[in-house]
Amino acid sequence: MTPKNIARAVCKYALDKGGLDIKIIDLRKHSDVADYFVICSGSVDIHVKAIADNIADKLKERGVRVWHKEGYQALNWVLLDYVSVVVHVFRPEIRERYALEKLWGDAPIEEIE
Repeated sequence: MTPKNIARAVCKYALDKGGLDIKIIDLRKHSDVADYFVICSGSVDIHVKAIADNIADKLKERGVRVWHKEGYQALNWVLLDYVSVVVHVFRPEIRERYALEKLWGDAPIEEIE
């Protein structure tokens, strides 16, 4: 799968579990960190876990394995790193505090509905 296809699949799998305020940030011209960030929110910790688990499980079924994951202890911010695509699943107050959309404000941002 291409990085863009992975990012789109992540959005679908987040939506399947009721992910909120989903955005794809295109970092290709702005950073070497990744090609895309996908950012979404879950309303409470168990919702964050359900979204992150669904993304990881569904991508694994398609042969895309997570390279690194973190944040499962507190479930405030779960990060799933697929190298070219980094997924951030936040609780709303944590997302607001770190404001990744503002940090990468010069990069194109696609809102997913």
